[in-house]
Amino acid sequence: MPGITAYFGFHDICAPKKGETVFISAASGDVGQLVRQFAKLLGCYVVGCAGSKGKVDLLKNKFGFDDAFNYKEEHDLAAALKRYFPDGINIYFQEVFLNMKLHGRIAVCGMISEYSLAKPEPVHNLYTVISKRIRVQGVVAGDYYHLYNKFVDAVILLLKQGKITYVEDIVDGL
Repeated sequence: MPGITAYFGFHDICAPKKGETVFISAASGDVGQLVRQFAKLLGCYVVGCAGSKGKVDLLKNKFGFDDAFNYKEEHDLAAALKRYFPDGINIYFQEVFLNMKLHGRIAVCGMISEYSLAKPEPVHNLYTVISKRIRVQGVVAGDYYHLYNKFVDAVILLLKQGKITYVEDIVDGL
């Protein structure tokens, strides 16, 4: 599921173009890692955020993000995004509307931080979607299962060419 979510969420919903700016929250997760690789293959500038110094180091040194930061150390997310994207963000893979460019695209997936909440978090800065004409769309892997062969063909070729990699956590036992 993460591969299909990353592939179609980025290519279909975000419709990236060479040279665009991409911000990925939860960037060290399985979807974020793949979105970064797809974005870099298209010549995009990619910044990610994560919740620990170790994960930020992983993003910069292993996963090849152009830059990364620890969102827990940022007191003002809008200012942080302005620092990393002084001219704005074209594509945001998740759900914050800060510092977006005109006609930006946001693919919303995951939302793991809300899975166990009794009451979902409210959406903020929604007016930005109107004023900047931003496209926001949810990504559910099941919507793309009919395109599974297209995904497999594309990703297997990229893997064989060494253009994308993956990280696995393998645990022995239950």
